[in-house]
Amino acid sequence: MKNDITFKELKKSGYQDKTINEEIQANLITKIKAKEPVFEGLWGYEDSVVPQLKKAILAGHHINLLGLRGQAKTRIARSMVSLLDEYMPIVKGSEINDSPFHPISKYSRDLIAEHGDETPISWVHRSNRFFEKLATPDVNVADLIGDIDPIKAATLKLPYSDERVLHYGMIPRANRSIFVLNELPDLQARIQVSLFNILQEGDIQIRGFQLRMPLDIQFVFTANPEDYTNRGSIVTPLKDRIGSQIFTHYPKTIALARQITEQEAAISTQDKSQIQIPSLAKDLLEQVAFVARDSEYVDAKSGVSARLTISAMENLVAAAKLRLIESDAEKTTVRLLDFMSIIPSITGKIELVYEGEQEGADYVAKILIDKAVMIQFENLFPRISKLEKDGIKNPYTDLIKWFNKNHLELNYTDTDEEFYGKLNSIKPLVEVVEENTSELSIEDQNFCKELVLWALTISKKLDKAENQNTFTFDSTGIGQFLRN
Repeated sequence: MKNDITFKELKKSGYQDKTINEEIQANLITKIKAKEPVFEGLWGYEDSVVPQLKKAILAGHHINLLGLRGQAKTRIARSMVSLLDEYMPIVKGSEINDSPFHPISKYSRDLIAEHGDETPISWVHRSNRFFEKLATPDVNVADLIGDIDPIKAATLKLPYSDERVLHYGMIPRANRSIFVLNELPDLQARIQVSLFNILQEGDIQIRGFQLRMPLDIQFVFTANPEDYTNRGSIVTPLKDRIGSQIFTHYPKTIALARQITEQEAAISTQDKSQIQIPSLAKDLLEQVAFVARDSEYVDAKSGVSARLTISAMENLVAAAKLRLIESDAEKTTVRLLDFMSIIPSITGKIELVYEGEQEGADYVAKILIDKAVMIQFENLFPRISKLEKDGIKNPYTDLIKWFNKNHLELNYTDTDEEFYGKLNSIKPLVEVVEENTSELSIEDQNFCKELVLWALTISKKLDKAENQNTFTFDSTGIGQFLRN
């Protein structure tokens, strides 16, 4: 933390006073020239959102980030703090970060008039120059802009016409800072109107005060598309005053989605050392979200947040961790059976259309997992034909015949040795996997053994029965008999 100095010492240091736009632009240019990443952790936005952000900053625009939930809009806004100078000088005691070179509050003007070059200067770290407000219907003008404080007026024995009786709202206090207003359409229209002058002329009015206060703020707004939110919309004159509107989007590839999930999921170092997650399991988890975004049961206007896979990954690891605890094993590997534990993460993160509501959230979640399984299966193995011709073998004939005489019981709580020992005892299953996935790691090949069985049950070639912690696979006829 920097020590307080005087205004005279500040001037001697050669400090150049800058607007927040000039400050952010200068630091952006420095990072670009040094080939440094400007917005870290924004996977998949390198060729779309980030270039638009750079241009908006260089243009000195206020920014509106428009996109469905879970598209890192708030993360983008928060990452802009790195473009601020590490420390900024203010008139000591100023409520609104007054620059000593251009003071705008009566307090600072009076202090400088009295002390001149001996005016005390304090420093504000960039971490304290970020203000964030969630727009909710109960937000009022006093919260954002300010109001007359009758207690202050009474204490100081001042009339209401005196500027010193004002209580500043969040926006004036964010002077020379970044101010983020999340979910802008949820802000009542009459409150949005109060932002007109701030955005266009840079000043504020409080309770009819003839008060010109040229605030210097970088505004960043976030919003869902207006056709999605039914609570309100961005009023047209306000939209007109926002310089750049940038559309965000979901990751376009499984690889990018995996990077986001691995970056955001809260998994401890100890869990990472004890629980192995096959690469195919990570891909399958992301595929579930991709399937959900295209599902006829899920409301596309609502979107499927990236938080779905983050939460699902945490649940997947939790399922494996519970197995470690219950089996008293030292290590374990995530299995396809563990994917049943991500259903609560799916049902809480998707908005269903009418048809989906009719089917039920749990049922839809299982459908999404099954579809993701089939996509991954068909990327690795030959398709399962719906009709089989007598006497003609297909890649799965021997495996299906094995189940005519046997059945397989897999338990969540089996140790890895027990679990994979059961799978490896099925010779036709091992042969199918080795023939098609020999280039994969042992962990991925083991995962593929479950994948094949799961795909055969989805294709109605085998039956799968679930009973608490146990999955039983058998031939369709025997399975039907057992259930009856």
